[in-house]
Amino acid sequence: MDLFEYQARDVFEKHGVPVLRGIVATTPAEARAAAEQLGGGTVVVKAQVKTGGRGKAGGVKLAHSPEEAETHASAILGMDIKGHTVHRVMIAEGAKIAEEYYFSVLLDRSNRSYLAMASVEGGMEIEELAVERPEALARVAVDPVVGIDAAKAAEIVAQAGFAPEVADEVAAVIEKLWTVYKEEDATLVEVNPLVRTEGGAIVALDGKVTLDENAGFRHADHAELEDKAAADPLEAKAKAAGLNYVKLDGEVGIIGNGAGLVMSTLDVVAYAGEQHGVRPANFLDIGGGADANIMASGLDVILGDPQVKSVFVNVFGGITACDQVASGIVQALDILGDKESKPLVVRLDGNNVVEGRRILNEANHPLVTLVDTMDEAAAKAAELAAAK
Repeated sequence: MDLFEYQARDVFEKHGVPVLRGIVATTPAEARAAAEQLGGGTVVVKAQVKTGGRGKAGGVKLAHSPEEAETHASAILGMDIKGHTVHRVMIAEGAKIAEEYYFSVLLDRSNRSYLAMASVEGGMEIEELAVERPEALARVAVDPVVGIDAAKAAEIVAQAGFAPEVADEVAAVIEKLWTVYKEEDATLVEVNPLVRTEGGAIVALDGKVTLDENAGFRHADHAELEDKAAADPLEAKAKAAGLNYVKLDGEVGIIGNGAGLVMSTLDVVAYAGEQHGVRPANFLDIGGGADANIMASGLDVILGDPQVKSVFVNVFGGITACDQVASGIVQALDILGDKESKPLVVRLDGNNVVEGRRILNEANHPLVTLVDTMDEAAAKAAELAAAK
């Protein structure tokens, strides 16, 4: 779950990371009142959207008075930034910046570890810096067991080339940012820019935080951070049903049991769909316990997507045998009744596959086509989707 900047600011403050004051506003009048509350001087009006490039799009403006903050908020609210509509702005306290730096810590999946990145050249797009001047971006592996202690923070600061007069202060802030990462179960904590003010203070001026939703059971307060208004209704429905679902922009709905199998199915459908001009419509993993209610919930979510023209159910029987899955499909179709109006292509393999196929053949549902292999099933699903 990605946080808005104002939420990241609050999380930073909670763990002692130095930040500036900020107040969220949803109307121009609220923006003016927030600027007044912050002292009536210079503030920054910042669009709150979960994407980069806000400044280039005109979503970040300096205001020298509450009246100017109101004017800027009026222009920014409702703005479209890379497909994200601005519904709120943060009125942030102004700062006199002497230097801008960059720091992040993230999950390094390829090495099954954590990675810290730092640079004394912050403020710009870090992707551009990494490509154009990779030597300016220090990359330091972080042992998940040890984390970022004082020694590791000093190593990061040294590799990034921070000046001696700011090294200790930056290292102390990096340790606090690691605390955010660890205590909040994050997969990304990024500050760009981390600044030194003219007064010598090190401040996290703009933060980005991604939380691991799999750790949500440890953080009851994280539910309050979710942007329910912007959530895709189908993804919200799937989440409420306990399903692992991600909506994509395609026509072939996909249901499988196991993330690896579903990912493989996406690839096969994408390949088969090329000649028909169709693509996968979703990722949906129903897990090992594919009973009738779970199958019905999965189908209900997929069928709620008006783009879906056909559904490919790809199941490998393991802990849950194919006969149980087949019975679940038949019962799910009964549960859905008239709501099921799109063709289903079913491929079963693995434990009790013969019995599973017998159950589906005997049911003889007019919308169900049973196919033996994964490639053939993907091709059939793509063909049916293209014909709708």
